[in-house]
Amino acid sequence: MEVRAVTKYTGISAQKARLIVNEVRGRQAEEAMALLQFMPQSAARTVAKTIKSALANATENFGLESSDMYISEIKADEAPRRKWRRYGARGRFKPWIRRSSHITVVLQERISGEQ
Repeated sequence: MEVRAVTKYTGISAQKARLIVNEVRGRQAEEAMALLQFMPQSAARTVAKTIKSALANATENFGLESSDMYISEIKADEAPRRKWRRYGARGRFKPWIRRSSHITVVLQERISGEQ
């Protein structure tokens, strides 16, 4: 059984989100939540919310045990960029590029005999 949750248009760049995502890939979902709780990066809160949503989908919609779930796939893709106009010295144009990302979490059920 595969359960999915997606958070779109987060205010964090994909590069910064990938640093957090790489730490929790392949872990038990509850273990990943505990690990993310103590990370100082702001992306950790967004990734934790997405994993929590996927766990809620698994328990409420499919009746699965949250302790059996592990993160089989997690990724942070680029979302559209916003370009703001900012003028510098001598009337030169200096754009501010605000990057955002989409975070996708896929959980699977690990059978107790599996490692």
